[in-house]
Amino acid sequence: MKKTLLTLAVVLGLSVAASAQVLPSFQFGVKAGANLTSVSNNLNTLSASNQAGYLAGFWARVGGLGFNFQPELYLTSKNVNVSDNSGNTVRAKFTSIDVPLLFGARVGAVGIGGRFYTGPLISFAVNKDQSFSNAAADAFSLKYKDQNYAWQVGAGVDLRKLSFDLRYEAGLNKVANNYGGSTRINLFNLTVGYRLFGL
Repeated sequence: MKKTLLTLAVVLGLSVAASAQVLPSFQFGVKAGANLTSVSNNLNTLSASNQAGYLAGFWARVGGLGFNFQPELYLTSKNVNVSDNSGNTVRAKFTSIDVPLLFGARVGAVGIGGRFYTGPLISFAVNKDQSFSNAAADAFSLKYKDQNYAWQVGAGVDLRKLSFDLRYEAGLNKVANNYGGSTRINLFNLTVGYRLFGL
């Protein structure tokens, strides 16, 4: 009798764990976090010091059979101090609405698990503030574009309703042109998400 009850308990536990990965699901939540922005230039005409920014918004996740699709929408502030070879410096702050479309896989069950994902990101600039430390005629501007593209890769951990994510975002297009070279924006971000509801 004890062996039968133990066997039933194990089978029930395994079926619950399996159903958590196999059955289709939908989740929706909020997220917020910090990012660290860097600038790269193919002519080495610019040097940049990384600055912290923030992001906040919403995420959704549709999944089944251990795989998921996670679209997101959030407001991002990207900050960077950039200097040219002449010593001119500009502090640039870009505020954008970012839309990542991520595809990934999940391992684990019963509210605890890890995620791995990757996918494209479209960024729409809503504000491009640049304050100049040198108002001379040769002061420069990054001329950040209104729409930019990037690729994200990252990993996350789910603990019940909380999600913790670490990502790297690589700029795909030239966000600015300087002295015949191209400038790209890359960043790391660390976020905490909260699941509002799930089906």
